[in-house]
Amino acid sequence: MLLTGPSGSGKSRLSARTGLPVLRLDDFYKEHDDPTLPRLPDGAGTDWDSPLSWDAEAAVAAVVELCASGRTTAPVYDIATSARTGEEELRLDGAPLFVAEGIFAADIVARCRELGVLAEAICLRGRPSTTFRRRLLRDLREGRKSVPVLLRRGWRLLRAEGAIVERHRALGALPCARDEAMARIARLRETARPHA
Repeated sequence: MLLTGPSGSGKSRLSARTGLPVLRLDDFYKEHDDPTLPRLPDGAGTDWDSPLSWDAEAAVAAVVELCASGRTTAPVYDIATSARTGEEELRLDGAPLFVAEGIFAADIVARCRELGVLAEAICLRGRPSTTFRRRLLRDLREGRKSVPVLLRRGWRLLRAEGAIVERHRALGALPCARDEAMARIARLRETARPHA
């Protein structure tokens, strides 16, 4: 199942709470020297909130491989350096489904549905002010970027949050609050068959 939502909405925390295997789609970001990276409108750097900064094709391939074989090798990405630092194997080990979570997950809903590998697509939403606070605290704690960059990005995303959720809904992800999302995942888990 695909789990998306604005940066800082709690996707990683919710994914961990499900107890299911988790494919971190944000690890499929392009590297800092990729010539296809989009720029911010003011030219002040890379627009890491654009789906064009992300390798959707590789993400779909990992989802499909995980569904087909029960395992895949995914990149490990360091946001602070905007670079891949390695890779790791993810195995289902018989789990009936897995969560593929990330801010661009909605961008692959249609493709996953077309390929027959989509169980559900959820957009985690909450209060924009809460999302802003969570995102800023997390990004500062992890040293993801410089403080001015984080504040500028946070303010931009706070103002855009409603439009982000609406875009994800239009791409096929159902907007849900945390408790509703957990309930939907629990119901899916009860009806899914274990992976061979």
